[in-house]
Amino acid sequence: MAEAQTVELEIGGMTCASCAGRIERKLGKLPGVEASVNYATEVARVTLPSGMSVDDAIRTVEQTGYTAALPAPEAERDERGTRLATRLIASAVLAVPVGLLSMIPALQFPGWQWVALVLTLPVAVWGAWPFHRAAAINLRHGAATMDSLISLGVIAALGWSLWALVLGDAGRIGMRMELAWFGGHGDELYLEVAALVTVFLLAGRLIESRAKRSNQQAMRALARLGAKEVTRIGEAGDERIPVGQLAVGDRFRVVPGEKIATDGIVVEGASAIDASLLTGESLPVEVTAGSEVVGATINGHGMLVVEARRVGADAELERIASLLRRAQDGKADVQRLADRVSQWFVPAVLVLALAALVGWIVLTGDVAAAFTAAVATLIIACPCALGLATPTALLVGTTRGAELGVLIRDARVLESSRGISAMLVDKTGTVTEGRMRVEGVAAAAGEDADEALRIAAAVERASEHPIARAIAAAAPDAPVASDVRAAQGAGVVGVAEGRAVQVGKPAWLADDWGVAMPRELADPFERFEAQGATALAVAWDGRMRAVIGVRDTVKATSRAAVERLAGIGVEVVMLTGDHERAARTVADEVGIERVIAGVSPAEKVDAVRAEQARGAKVAMAGDGVNDAAALAAADLGLAMGTGTDAAQQAADITLVHGDLAGAADAIALSRRTLRTIRGNLFWAFAYNVLAIPLAMAGMLSPLIAGAAMAFSSVFVVLHSLTLRWFRPTA
Repeated sequence: MAEAQTVELEIGGMTCASCAGRIERKLGKLPGVEASVNYATEVARVTLPSGMSVDDAIRTVEQTGYTAALPAPEAERDERGTRLATRLIASAVLAVPVGLLSMIPALQFPGWQWVALVLTLPVAVWGAWPFHRAAAINLRHGAATMDSLISLGVIAALGWSLWALVLGDAGRIGMRMELAWFGGHGDELYLEVAALVTVFLLAGRLIESRAKRSNQQAMRALARLGAKEVTRIGEAGDERIPVGQLAVGDRFRVVPGEKIATDGIVVEGASAIDASLLTGESLPVEVTAGSEVVGATINGHGMLVVEARRVGADAELERIASLLRRAQDGKADVQRLADRVSQWFVPAVLVLALAALVGWIVLTGDVAAAFTAAVATLIIACPCALGLATPTALLVGTTRGAELGVLIRDARVLESSRGISAMLVDKTGTVTEGRMRVEGVAAAAGEDADEALRIAAAVERASEHPIARAIAAAAPDAPVASDVRAAQGAGVVGVAEGRAVQVGKPAWLADDWGVAMPRELADPFERFEAQGATALAVAWDGRMRAVIGVRDTVKATSRAAVERLAGIGVEVVMLTGDHERAARTVADEVGIERVIAGVSPAEKVDAVRAEQARGAKVAMAGDGVNDAAALAAADLGLAMGTGTDAAQQAADITLVHGDLAGAADAIALSRRTLRTIRGNLFWAFAYNVLAIPLAMAGMLSPLIAGAAMAFSSVFVVLHSLTLRWFRPTA
């Protein structure tokens, strides 16, 4: 049975948030279909059940009055922008003389109003055609959008002017004009309103379109980072194939200067890898046989043979792109509020415009003033700003985050970051490098230290834990163990060379296995822990044979990161399964005051909930499988990009560089993005709350209303663009 598929469709014809909402609701009525439409990116993300095709979704969108298609080449997107620019330039050339003639009496000559009409007609009809067309389509479907208000306002201004010229006093007496910038009215023509409002709105839409396109280019640039072809090594020799044909286990050759096709492991050769385009790290990374490499990074000076480990959607580059798309397609709660408001906004404005028209006629009997107030009310209203407030800021913020190595999983994560007051951080791999090394081995009387290390390494080889890897690396000649089982957070057991071996915490060996520590091992055990190392006991056949000290190094950026987090009001607490003294040594080095040590994975979850119970909003940063449950339980989970897949799946934010400094960046950027969204929404709401009553009261002319409406949308977009200059120190 076919599985559900998720597709992205480019949507055409949307002009405000209510358009996106209509498409979303229409698609959502199809059986089993889930859809999210992003007005800022003009993309619909649609999940289709088995038995339903992409054509069904496209047909539904088209029946709603919009266009839909699979993503088009970038050249086609640029062509759309060019057409809009051409329409704007031609309209402006015709509209400027109309405005000058209308506003400057010295330029007026006998019959000038007819010249103005001839110049206005192509602007009001052809220039404003995108608005008229969208309004007509929506009307046919019984709906009203921002285009309905614009189209109605332009047609009303043009229609009134035609009536005045052909049948009214203005036509008979040679047109007596009183331009009403702030109120004032008389035997007026509204030709300049029909022409200049169209130009203002086209200009606003072009600026808006170009701003959105410039932000989308970051996503397209990310997609272009990957290699297009690869040299696969086959039985018949080397062959050049598209990257999409590469499979896990295939070996491929990478020449100097070439992009690595996909994630893999080096099997031959040595080189330096430039990963700056993907990770932002400027220093090249030295790789040899056994080193892991990531697709889209660039090979330096040496020839490499790489075995593919992750391809297609599983590769790191596509995973980053997928997370970025998902974050930008998601909707925060504030966006859902704006969507609900926009849904009812246009019908409400139509009612208010009609009320202004009727009210002025009833109260004053002045039809011209009534018309001015009604047209201004239609034009001043701007649900576009409401619709753009969240998605544009989200688009810029998440794109900037990706450039900094901060991958935000979902829009709602931004709101989670707002009240974070405590961050629990794992020690190994988060505060420290996670590259442990064996500091020393102390053997019991009659035992050989090298033999104890070799036997311990045999059972640790099966584990991915940093301590296990360090012990395994210290004894490469270790035998292969069998029946290996891990006791989470405590140790590991197995059979090596016929011996029943246990390696782990002395308390675990004593409690679970009845193995006590000999007196001669107590002092070296204490010495290792006093030095900040993690001390593990090695036992087999019911007797403790040795203790091994394993130590990690603190990341160079950890102390500065802790200070930055404190500076933005976040208390950092170390939460680790390691012993108290080792944890305290590291904590003192980086400036962390509170330490919760010796905890199991389940106890890490308990620690998160305990912090939440005392009223703190908790973030958790970690990198291991043992951190996954705590990451999921926290209000905000941050996973190191260098950590395990389980941790990254459980987290809300992935820090590509695997650096605690990224946690400070993530919270600062999330808060800044949320502030930008709220600023946008405040402007959009305040603008409408203040402007619509002024327009209804006759205190704004339609011309000023059109300019203000266009500016409100442009302001929201430009305010969102300030996030592009966010710096980690902010």
